Amino acid sequence: ARRLAGRLRFACLPTPATLEDFDYDAGSGVDRHLIEDLATGRYLESATNILMIGPPGVGKTHLAVGLARKAAESGYRTYVTTAADLAARCHRAAIEGRWATTMRFYAGPTCLVIDELGYLPLPAEGASALFQVIATRYTKSSTILTTNRPITSWGEVLGDTTVAAALLDRLLHRSVVLDIGGDSYRLRDHHARTHALRAAANHV
Repeated sequence: ARRLAGRLRFACLPTPATLEDFDYDAGSGVDRHLIEDLATGRYLESATNILMIGPPGVGKTHLAVGLARKAAESGYRTYVTTAADLAARCHRAAIEGRWATTMRFYAGPTCLVIDELGYLPLPAEGASALFQVIATRYTKSSTILTTNRPITSWGEVLGDTTVAAALLDRLLHRSVVLDIGGDSYRLRDHHARTHALRAAANHV
């Protein structure tokens, strides 16, 4: 139990989300059987990557954090970050002469989650750092990456089509791609609350 607590602390899970909490009936088209298979952690044994693509609010982070939690509970070293935080941390490391140490840190976890690629533009050195992290982990460990941008626009996101192509080449070589659609959870909640308020107002 102490070891698990340590692994969960190290993982830096940003939310208490679990796979059991995920709403499969929300119309996002997520394959429950596929998620249940991924929850076994078999993909980690073959260093398979998971790429989740979809608009904001459809549950990508929820699924990624849920899978990270399962990996930690199964005894795997796991770490969750955002693309922006990874880029900022690598930028600081380059300035402070800790580049090699930081690359070793990101190479370490069996399961590394990089959330929210594409929400904020990455500076050139950030795109380069992301590529180097993916390249270091290539065929050795699994990376779960979530993005709101289609693969075709990654050149724009990373500011360099060559870096984007090289990164995708490594990421997709051995991977599971989840294309998640549907309305945003947050938008659905908003509509539900508005509907409830209207209904309440009509009954007054």
